[in-house]
Amino acid sequence: MEAMSGLSSPCNCISSLPHSSSTTTRHQNLLFRRNNHHQQKLAAFHSQSHLFSTKCPLISHSLPRKKSFKPHIFLPHLVASMEQVEETYIMIKPDGVQRGLVGEIISRFEKKGFKLIGLKMYPCPKELAEEHYKDLKAKSFYQKLIEYLTSGPVVCMAWEGVGVVASSRKLIGATDPLQAEPGTIRGDLAVQTGRNVVHGSDSPDNGKREIGLWFKEGEICQWTPAQAPWLRE
Repeated sequence: MEAMSGLSSPCNCISSLPHSSSTTTRHQNLLFRRNNHHQQKLAAFHSQSHLFSTKCPLISHSLPRKKSFKPHIFLPHLVASMEQVEETYIMIKPDGVQRGLVGEIISRFEKKGFKLIGLKMYPCPKELAEEHYKDLKAKSFYQKLIEYLTSGPVVCMAWEGVGVVASSRKLIGATDPLQAEPGTIRGDLAVQTGRNVVHGSDSPDNGKREIGLWFKEGEICQWTPAQAPWLRE
C-alpha cells in the first residue's frame, strides 16, 4: 500500500505546485489574446481589401454597369475620304506675286506631297474675276475684291492628291491672317484679310468648277511622279 501511495505521490506533487499551474494559465491566456488580436487585424485588413478589388459587391450592386465607350474622332475640316483622290484650285493673288512668294507657296504644297497638274501665270480679266467670286456679289466688299484680284498677275495652280481640298485649306490657314495658325501660309506670310496672299477651293465640287474656269482644255497635265510609291501605300 505504501508502494501504491508512493506511485500516486507525483500527481499530488504536481497539483501541489500552485506557481507552475498559474504560470501555465497565464501563458495560455497570453497566447489566446495574441491570436485574437492577430485575427482582428486580419479581419480589418480583409474588410478594406474590397476597395482594391474589381469584384466589389458594394460597387457592383449599387452602381449600374457602364457600356463600353469607343471614342469617335471627328475632324470637321477633313470632309473628304482619305482614300479619295481629289483636285483643287490654288491661286496666288497679286500681293503674293508682287512680294515674291510664289516659290515659297508652291513649295508648301510640294513638300506636303501633292501633285501639281496645272500651272500658269497671267493678268486676271475682270469678267473672270467676277465669275470666280460670283457667290460674293451681294457683299459690300465685292467691288474692292474684284479690283484687288485684277490689280496684277496671278499664279493659277491645279493640285491633285488624297484629301487635297481639306488639307490645302489647312495649309493656307484662316481667311483672316491674324487668326491663322503659325505654320500656315497666311499665318506666316500675311497680316490683313484684304491681302491674304492665296486662294484655295473650299470643297471638291468647287475645286472642279474653278479648275474648269481658270484652265482651258489641254492645260491640265496628268503624270505620275517618281515619289508616288513613297507617299501612298
